[in-house]
Amino acid sequence: MRGLGGIRGLGELEAAVMDVLWQGAGELRVREVLAALAPQRTLAYTTVMTVLDNLHRKGWVTRELDGRAYLYRPVASREVVTARALRDLLDESRDVDAVLLHFARTVSEHESAVLRDALGPEAGHP
Repeated sequence: MRGLGGIRGLGELEAAVMDVLWQGAGELRVREVLAALAPQRTLAYTTVMTVLDNLHRKGWVTRELDGRAYLYRPVASREVVTARALRDLLDESRDVDAVLLHFARTVSEHESAVLRDALGPEAGHP
């Protein structure tokens, strides 16, 4: 998966933490996120705690107190976040038709089939 640092509002470390949360099963504690990041990065517990706190403040994660530690969970799936980012890019475009046409020329046959199926007959497609 390509890094998500390009999604508005996420820095490189925030994107790495979100990747861990999206790959995790359910809610994760700071120490569990730290352990998952450890093979790629040497980070302090307080650094990960601060990043998760920032992600909570920005609305990317929810947290629930469990004893003395918070459990963190993404507010939305990676797919929903990516779709929102694409929607934001289209909304900012001066020529949505041109953007969509350029994008359509880059999709694989499988991606094209998924889009056709999603649009279905009600969008004028068989």
